[in-house]
Amino acid sequence: MDSSGDSELCDFCRLPIPDDPITMGRDSTVYEFCTEACRDAMVESDRAFTEYHGFRRIRTGVSGLDSFLPQGFPRNSFVLLANDEGARDDALRAELVWRALERDEPAAVVTFTEPPISVVEGFLSLDWNVLPYLESGQLHIVDCFTYRMDDRDRERMFERMDEWNRHIYDITKSVTQTVRDPSDVSELHNKLDNCLEALSMSDCGVVVVDSLTEFGTLVQPVQAYNFVKDIRADVCKGRFVPIFAGATLTAEEGDFPHDLGYAVDGIVDMQVNGNIVEDTLIKRIRIRKMNGVLAIPEWVAYEFTAGKGLVTFDPIAEMSDTYEGGERESDEDGESDESARREASSENADSGEDGDREESHVQTDQ
Repeated sequence: MDSSGDSELCDFCRLPIPDDPITMGRDSTVYEFCTEACRDAMVESDRAFTEYHGFRRIRTGVSGLDSFLPQGFPRNSFVLLANDEGARDDALRAELVWRALERDEPAAVVTFTEPPISVVEGFLSLDWNVLPYLESGQLHIVDCFTYRMDDRDRERMFERMDEWNRHIYDITKSVTQTVRDPSDVSELHNKLDNCLEALSMSDCGVVVVDSLTEFGTLVQPVQAYNFVKDIRADVCKGRFVPIFAGATLTAEEGDFPHDLGYAVDGIVDMQVNGNIVEDTLIKRIRIRKMNGVLAIPEWVAYEFTAGKGLVTFDPIAEMSDTYEGGERESDEDGESDESARREASSENADSGEDGDREESHVQTDQ
């Protein structure tokens, strides 16, 4: 019987036993349980839990998020990435996928605003080579973009591709689920489900959606809300797979999807702020909400660097360092200028004395 502090823990589920324990003896060892169900499960199972798992918490792998989620985040979460234009939420979604792939977990990208080739190019531009993961089938794409083109347009697009893009297309096509009509929420839901089944995605992996804002333009608001609630129930709560969905802020902040706060488990704000440093737009990120764990809702400035992903920094300190460095250079330049002026003055003085001597010599000769 293990214990943690003053609390005795159930020998099966590892939760504290609040009342008199239910005991069971086996091979001269007495086991204690919090419920009869745990005792019976212990009899039927060949092993016990080594710790309480609950809704398993994981790390995103994105340093700028994890530092403000000291307990991680529950795997069964639907997280809204609410962003301003120019906040580079596409790079954040790419990093969330890349970190999952690095953990040897599967990932799925649902794209409304870009064709699959552009999605892949987005990873490559950040120095994250996802081609091996596409070839192995660890990364899949649900294509909700190319429905905009008819068969003739698709043929024309393929003819216009250069050799490199055709190479990416060949690697990507086998792991792409194409949605013929994204406004048909039933088809969209089925294609996403097929994708997750192909990846055997349960209690592992991650799903990212590039734009709920774009999706909201394709369907009626009631359909949009119901779709988000349905995939949250099916994917996040049913499969224990987190979803990170982007949503660009617009002037009408009361419309879908910006009033989804009550229906999602987490909200990450990505802001472009022009009031921190004069004449400069600074990107800032914070975790506004994350159910079930401690979240520190503090704004932090960030930028994306190829190979590293999201990097945080202090813009005021950066500007101070730059300003102080400029002052030092200015002082050094000033000292150099003053020294040059002194040298020039000295040379002029010497030149004047020589001239006086020459003039005096001439007068004497006369």
